[in-house]
Amino acid sequence: MSDAISALQGRTTSGEVTIREAGLCGMITLRGDLSNTKLRAICKKITGQSFPAKGKISATGAVGLGWMSPDEILLLLPYEEVTEALAQIDAALAGQHYLAENVSDARALIHVEGGFAREVLAKLTPADLHPARFGPGDLRRSHLGQVAAAFWMTQPDHFTVICFRSVADYAHELLVASAKAGPVGAL
Repeated sequence: MSDAISALQGRTTSGEVTIREAGLCGMITLRGDLSNTKLRAICKKITGQSFPAKGKISATGAVGLGWMSPDEILLLLPYEEVTEALAQIDAALAGQHYLAENVSDARALIHVEGGFAREVLAKLTPADLHPARFGPGDLRRSHLGQVAAAFWMTQPDHFTVICFRSVADYAHELLVASAKAGPVGAL
């Protein structure tokens, strides 16, 4: 069996805003009734995070729970823990209507960090990123340029973007170009 590698193998572009691929990350898409107490309990057991409200993410470091849609939650965890986490989900939700899928190798995570990281993203998405509308703990599904993406803010001036692995290079280079152009209104 070959060794797993991330989409961009940790590619980093540094500057006033740093664009950095996160490397291998464990990701599980879990679809089901998000009000189900067993589903919520297993998500908390696996990640240690509180269950997020609509449009939110609960995350600490590489571990988290992100609300993706009315029937979908994204579990973030170390890459090597995904198989065991899926087994725990299967055991906890046996007999229930749900779908749990390992999407770790189908997605890429890219960090956007620095003084005008918000503006780097705002130039590429139609989502409202005004500080009064989008802050730490917020998550949006939208697009960057021509590709589907979701992103969240973990702390001021630090965003994480998730996209399909197949468009990771495009997304990374789009973010780099936006960062190189500088903040909005700068001469």
